[in-house]
Amino acid sequence: MITLPKVREMKYLFLVFLFLITVLCGSSFSAESDVKVLKVAVAANFIEPFKVISADFEKRTNVKVEATYSSSGAFYVQILNGAPYDIFLSADEERPRLLYDNGFAEKPFLYATGFVVLWQRKSDDTTCQERKNWQKLVQSKEVKRIAIANPKIAPYGDASQQAIASAKLDVVLNDKFVFAQNIGEAFHYALTGSVDVAFCALSSALSSKGENGCYLLIKEAPPIKQYGCIIKKSNNQDVANQLVEFLSSKEVRLIKEGYGYR
Repeated sequence: MITLPKVREMKYLFLVFLFLITVLCGSSFSAESDVKVLKVAVAANFIEPFKVISADFEKRTNVKVEATYSSSGAFYVQILNGAPYDIFLSADEERPRLLYDNGFAEKPFLYATGFVVLWQRKSDDTTCQERKNWQKLVQSKEVKRIAIANPKIAPYGDASQQAIASAKLDVVLNDKFVFAQNIGEAFHYALTGSVDVAFCALSSALSSKGENGCYLLIKEAPPIKQYGCIIKKSNNQDVANQLVEFLSSKEVRLIKEGYGYR
């Protein structure tokens, strides 16, 4: 038989147990609620370096970075239509500037300068390095399909098209073009063998996957000044500014240089 003192002791222990559970659960919820989520729209050319940058930023702050990758043109339209991004990292200056001029964003900032290359997957055939001339390579019989990002929405695609036009090859190559939605997709087409070569970002060529091929720098393509901006509707202006500041740090500069950016 359980005596009255025993019953009281059991009730006391039960209440202590409930109190501890409440404190622990409350602390856990508080810790989770203190973590801020930063939503970043990132141009597809900047996928690889931003994965490293965002992981480093998360380690240094109590902020979770949720990155979405696509073409700059697609993000521009989404932001105009109210997409809930905190930061937009474009592959050009024009779109962040338009968002700023029309009251959708804070003043744009330069975060990287990129370059266009022609990338070819390694094979037993003649490689791009052996030819050393991208114009001859794209006109060769062995190259039947060429990936290029849609120039209307992808700045790297636009720069590639400028180089092709400068070389007076736009008409000659017209039947070979396979248009991708963004520069990352163009690289993927070449990586998987869906096309023979691709105009892509130098950062893709210098990535671990890019080591499976060779590349030629397209000197006729203009360097691409990449600007970003903080979206005015963002509820995370403070942490957004932290990330923007981090993008200009020495640590991040070294990461960007590793992927061919200036």
